[in-house]
Amino acid sequence: MPRRPFPKKTDMRLILGSASALFLVAIAPVAAQRAPNPATAAAPRVPPITQPPSATIMAEPVALFIATTDTNGDARVTRAEAQAGVTRSFATVETTTPGSIGYIGLSEWAERWLGDRNALPSAYETDTDGDNRITLAELTAQIDRTFTRLDRDKDGMLVRSELLTLDSARSSGNGLDRRNRPGQQPR
Repeated sequence: MPRRPFPKKTDMRLILGSASALFLVAIAPVAAQRAPNPATAAAPRVPPITQPPSATIMAEPVALFIATTDTNGDARVTRAEAQAGVTRSFATVETTTPGSIGYIGLSEWAERWLGDRNALPSAYETDTDGDNRITLAELTAQIDRTFTRLDRDKDGMLVRSELLTLDSARSSGNGLDRRNRPGQQPR
């Protein structure tokens, strides 16, 4: 019996085309079920009235650190208290080279005192002389610059309201807040 030759190019196209058509017919009902409904996909999620709105008042990790340097407990942080707090915290990571820490040491400091290894201030921002080491003076100067930026009334003290940031980008996602939710009176 003679062997059947390998299918010709036109035969292969016909076979592949038929297989593709069968596949599409088979998955069309499944795809239709999974296709998102455009009417519901674009609608924003409206939280229930009883759910509190998203937080719009935030605090930078470095601001939280500065708040912890309030040694006398008067809810005000002076520049001297902040500098003393930097000195105390720096001593907890300054282990191998006295007087300075490397970039990894700064990330360890940030993890311990700011809550995350990647929290600002960054090593590149803090290392002002570019020697890949952070000295106590450089870290103190960086925290001092942050202190100056946060001190809105320029009185040399930081109160809790100055350590907070209004975050308008984090609204509840639907443009509604407690003042203009349906069924509630504006304040």
